[in-house]
Amino acid sequence: MNDLQRGKVYLVGAGPGDPKLITMRGAELIAQADVIVNDRLANPRLLKLARADADIIYVGKASRDHTLPQEEIIRTIIDLANEGKNVVRLKGGDPFVFGRGGEEAEALANAGIEFEVVPGISSAIAAAAYAGIPVTHRSLSASMGIVTGHEAAGKQDSDIKWDKISTGLDTLVFLMGVENLANIVRKLVDNGRPPNTPAAVIQWGTHPVQRTVTGTLADIVALVKQSEITPPAITVVGDVVGMRHTIAWFEKRPLFGRRIVVTRAESSGDSLSVSLLELGAQVDEYPVIKFIAPPDYAIIDAAICDIDSFDWILFTSANGVEWFFRRLFDTGYDIRALGNAKLAAIGPKTADVLLAKGLRVEYMPSKYVAETVVGEFPADIANRKILIPRALEAREELPAGLRDLGADVTVAPVYQTITDDSAADTLREHIRNEIVDMVTFTSASTVDNFFDIIGDIVLGDDVAAACIGPITAQAARRRGLTNILMASEYTIEGLVDCITTYYNGNGKSI
Repeated sequence: MNDLQRGKVYLVGAGPGDPKLITMRGAELIAQADVIVNDRLANPRLLKLARADADIIYVGKASRDHTLPQEEIIRTIIDLANEGKNVVRLKGGDPFVFGRGGEEAEALANAGIEFEVVPGISSAIAAAAYAGIPVTHRSLSASMGIVTGHEAAGKQDSDIKWDKISTGLDTLVFLMGVENLANIVRKLVDNGRPPNTPAAVIQWGTHPVQRTVTGTLADIVALVKQSEITPPAITVVGDVVGMRHTIAWFEKRPLFGRRIVVTRAESSGDSLSVSLLELGAQVDEYPVIKFIAPPDYAIIDAAICDIDSFDWILFTSANGVEWFFRRLFDTGYDIRALGNAKLAAIGPKTADVLLAKGLRVEYMPSKYVAETVVGEFPADIANRKILIPRALEAREELPAGLRDLGADVTVAPVYQTITDDSAADTLREHIRNEIVDMVTFTSASTVDNFFDIIGDIVLGDDVAAACIGPITAQAARRRGLTNILMASEYTIEGLVDCITTYYNGNGKSI
């Protein structure tokens, strides 16, 4: 086959688990790839960078449980390249640090396939760093070694020179060695490493579910068994393990170890998820709503044709802004059509979206509920024309209140909210298995859809419901919830502050 017709394969290191540790080159290639062939240890959040039309092929690669054997993975990426596809082979950690990337590169070279290797941060250093363990330290460790925790199956004799590494290197890091930990410890001690040498085992390093067990070579096996540590995990042996007591940082974040469900629409949930992740939470994204076009555009189209007659345009959400301007442009108009209309926004996020379009907001209420919007409106609006582009299904309190003040109000649906049950099975499983600490709700519709999806599964009293505002909290209470938190400021930032305060022991349910 002509090389010009072939695709290219990129062996990309996904890093140790925290998706923000991907390299800039790696992120760039994921966004461009025709096909992504990914391992279990590559964080699924990285796939959000992919093109919508990219093919995703999951090949597993858990210990002793490969979705595809290595030989078939190699054959797959070669076949895809021969089809003219540009392929990202997304591998946990670094491709060439016990990632079998060398085997894949060799096979590609032999097949005449062009390839590129993109290094990733190895868990050998990253997991240790996230556990507060520097693999080298001027006073404690001038050398380190990275060793496989299990060699190729069927080997009669070990290639590891235990007599050399046991005492010849200050820090030893064993990858993929939990199942073989007792043998590793025995080999080290038998070859001269003192039994009182500090040791640590770090499970799911750099993930929000990271767990770290520390001890010595004399007791680490028993401690790991007692703590039920399972793969994936790394083992660190050496005096540097003692530094954890001083510089552990990752596991001290305010939401570390908390498992929080985000129910926002996929298109808008990321800001909440990112904020919670940065505070250490394990975030499970289960969108229960999604936004689509309204049944028809008759009302908004008529309003757009007469847009210069409106005195105010009142936006109730960032979604309302985006969908309004999408329709404005689709009908052949642009921002200039707004003329002298003043703009009002409920909430800073809505105002920010308008500002990003070059539009300033004349009015934003102090609280982001209809009653306050009406009570604080800055002008005599009797006989004034007000346009409210919003969701098809929304409370009538706002337009009714403005009409009571004498305003001529046009409510124009620009989108509608429907149930998203794409992750329903997994969500029900998590609730049923009681592995959720908190569920976040950003609207009454997220509450209702969530309960419609989980059906007769009971949300335990120990599961907190974090609600963005009073209307959402009322919906949660109607559904029988009692452990309800409510943000003091009805924004995503306010909701995050509310959650953090609650878990710091300073917040109470309402």
